[in-house]
Amino acid sequence: MRNFHRIPRDVDLVVGIPRSGMLAANLISLLANIPMTDLDRFLEGKTLTSGVTKHWNGLETAPEHRRRILVVDDSIDSGGAMRDARARIAASPEANRDIVYGAIYGSRAYHEHVDFVLETIPHPRVFQWNFLHHGYLERSCVDIDGVLCLDPTPKENDDGIAYERFVADATPLFKITRKIGFLVTSRLEKYRGQTEEWLRKNGIDYGQLIMLDLPSAEERRRRAIHGSFKAEFYKRSDCILFVESEQQQAQTIAKLSGKPVLCIETQQMASPDRVSLPYASQNMRTIMRRAKMVREIGVQASLRKLIERHPFGDKMLRSFKTSTEG
Repeated sequence: MRNFHRIPRDVDLVVGIPRSGMLAANLISLLANIPMTDLDRFLEGKTLTSGVTKHWNGLETAPEHRRRILVVDDSIDSGGAMRDARARIAASPEANRDIVYGAIYGSRAYHEHVDFVLETIPHPRVFQWNFLHHGYLERSCVDIDGVLCLDPTPKENDDGIAYERFVADATPLFKITRKIGFLVTSRLEKYRGQTEEWLRKNGIDYGQLIMLDLPSAEERRRRAIHGSFKAEFYKRSDCILFVESEQQQAQTIAKLSGKPVLCIETQQMASPDRVSLPYASQNMRTIMRRAKMVREIGVQASLRKLIERHPFGDKMLRSFKTSTEG
C-alpha cells in the first residue's frame, strides 16, 4: 500500500502472470477499481468478469480499447517468468500496446525486465502464499500439529484411546508439495508408528521424524519443554527455518536457538535477539561452515558462488570468466 502511488495512474487494465501474479493483479484491480485478467486471456483479447460490487462503466470497456496496461507478477528474481511473459506478448497482436511491466517484490530495487519494483526484499525470503511449497523446506524443521494437521481438541488429547484415534485420522491442514527436512514435534515417541503411517497415507515426504521421548503427556506437561525441546534440535541442526504452529512456542524456539521461526498462528516471523548468545553462536557456525566450503571446493568456485548471488551477478560473472580465462 505504501508504494501504490508508484503504479501509473492511467493504467486501466491489470494483467497477472499466473499463478502468484494473479494475487497481485487482483489486489491492484480492487484498489484501483479497474478490470483484470490473466496473461492467457489477455493474449486472447479477453478480461475476467468484474461482478456487481463497486461497478462502473469503465469495467466493461473492451480490452482493445484499454489505453495503458500493467503486466504484474508477485516477485522477480532471475526474471525468467517476466521474460517469458514479455516474449509471448511481443509475438502476439498485443505487441504494440502501451504496456508497463512491474513486480511487487524484488531481490533488488531495479531489474532489467520490469519498469518498477514496489519493494525490495533480499534473500533469504519466503512469501506467505508459497512458503509450504518452497525449496527451503528441505532445509527446515516443521511442526506437525497445527501445521500439517489440525490440533487435537482437549477431549482428543487424553494420551489414550481418543488420542490414538486422533493420530490415526487427524484432519490434514496444509498440503505440502516439497520434501521437508525434519519433522520436529512434541508428540510422544510411543506414537511414532501411528504418526509415520498418517504421514505415509497423506503423501508427506520428509527426511527425519524427531519426537519427544517421554513416558506420558502428564510428564510432558510437568516439564513444560515443548518449545525448548524443539529449539535444542533446531539449534544443533543446519536448518535455516523452523515452521511452528503456536506463537509462544515460536518465540521460545527463536530465543533459545538463535534462528528465525515462522509462526502459523500469527503468520509472522519470530526473530532471535541479535545480541543474544544463541544468535552469536549461530553466526559463528555460519562463518565456520563457509570457511569449510572455501577449503573443500576451492577459492575460485566459492567466489563464483558469491558472484552468482550478487544483484549484478550476471555482469560480474562475465568479468570473472574473462579474468580467469585470459
